[in-house]
Amino acid sequence: MRFEIMRLDDVDGTAVDTTVVDAASVNRIVQQAAAIGQRILIRPADSSAS
Repeated sequence: MRFEIMRLDDVDGTAVDTTVVDAASVNRIVQQAAAIGQRILIRPADSSAS
């Protein structure tokens, strides 16, 4: 399964960067975001996303 991860702006919460990753990469990205206090949104990716 693939997930879309959006990095969110600290001020207004808008998406500033989007990437699609496999399930194995989600934990690493969450840990990195938590370490620096970055806000992210994770959701299942559309089958057409790459």
